[in-house]
Formats: sequence, structure tokens, C-alpha cells
Amino acid sequence: MSDAASIEHPAWLTGGDFTEADQPLRLFAAWFADARRSEPVNPEAMTLSTVDASGMPDARMVLMKGFDERGFVFYTNLDSTKGKELAGAPKAALTFYWKSLQRQVRLRGTVEAVASEEADAYFATRSRMAQIGAWASKQSAELESRLAFEKAIAIQTAKFAVGTVPRPPYWSGFRVVPAQIEFWQERPFRLHDRIVFARSDVKAPWTKTRLYP
Repeated sequence: MSDAASIEHPAWLTGGDFTEADQPLRLFAAWFADARRSEPVNPEAMTLSTVDASGMPDARMVLMKGFDERGFVFYTNLDSTKGKELAGAPKAALTFYWKSLQRQVRLRGTVEAVASEEADAYFATRSRMAQIGAWASKQSAELESRLAFEKAIAIQTAKFAVGTVPRPPYWSGFRVVPAQIEFWQERPFRLHDRIVFARSDVKAPWTKTRLYP
């Protein structure tokens, strides 16, 4: 996971009651605000699920770096396993689980690349060592030893000793554009609440359905 950064969301994303909410992003904003107050470490952590060329599923934890009406954003090395899988099959699922709140949010949809300007702006907020690490790491490639990685970091540190560190051309972001978002609230005796929002395309209105636990 990349280094943590604060996440801001638009002012229109206000909270609402779980059972009465009719806009999933407003409800997510309310739940995420609760998680930021309640979760001790990385409330923005989420499981990213993809598939490889053979259809075999893959999953890993990443950090959400922003969300709005367009979707949910994270950043990575485009040559990493997840980067290659998303290039081959641009669909994904995300799962948030906030143990302190006994809440889960699951969403899935299509994936698109963020604009270069957006990636540049986020990269500039990362710590200098994290920026250098993006240049030094051949993410997901075989590494012969930890020492080899440390040497690569030293080389890149010397290379960028003065001035700003530019964003590597192979490092950028993806946005998951949700077609479905499910909210799950734990209840006693496994009698949980589940509400799912779905839409046929990004311009269509959301429909809401309650599910059996």
C-alpha cells in the first residue's frame, strides 16, 4: 500500500440514515466519516479484486485516495500485477470493512484511468521517499534480495537529490466506476441489514433493494 494521505470529498456528500438513504455516495460519505473517527489504522484500506487473463481471481489491499460522483480512486505501478490485470480486464470489485463499526461496503464496476493531471497532483502530495520508492520499485517483479532494492533506492535518491521528483510514466491511478454498491451493517444473532444500490449505467438513476442477510 502507498503512504497514507488525507481524503477530502465534495461538500454535497452528506450523510443520511442507513435505511432511508436513497443516494449511495452520500451514505458512503457518512459511513467513511464515521470510520475515520473510529478506525485506528487506515480507514481508507480496501480490498481490490481483479481477474487475470485466465479468469483466475486475484485480491489485495490498497488505499483509497479519493471518491466522488465519478468513482473511487487508487494509485499503483501500471506494470504491477494489478495494473496488468486491469489493463486486460477493466472491471473490479472493492470491499471496505470497518471492524470497529461492524460495517462493510462492497462495490463493483468498470475501471478507467485517471487523467494525467490528476495523477500528477496526487503524486506531488506523497512524501519524497514514497516518490523515490515509486521510481526504485519494479512492483510485482521478482526481487533477488532486499539489498538490491535498497541499492535501487539509493540510486534514485542520488538522482533526485535536488528539485522535485516527477511522477514516473508507469505510475498512475485507476478509478472504479460503481454499477453496484452494497451496505452491510452487522446486527445481533446474524440478523444483519443489507441494502444494495444498482444502476444500469452511469447516467441512470440508482435503484435500492433490501436483501436477506
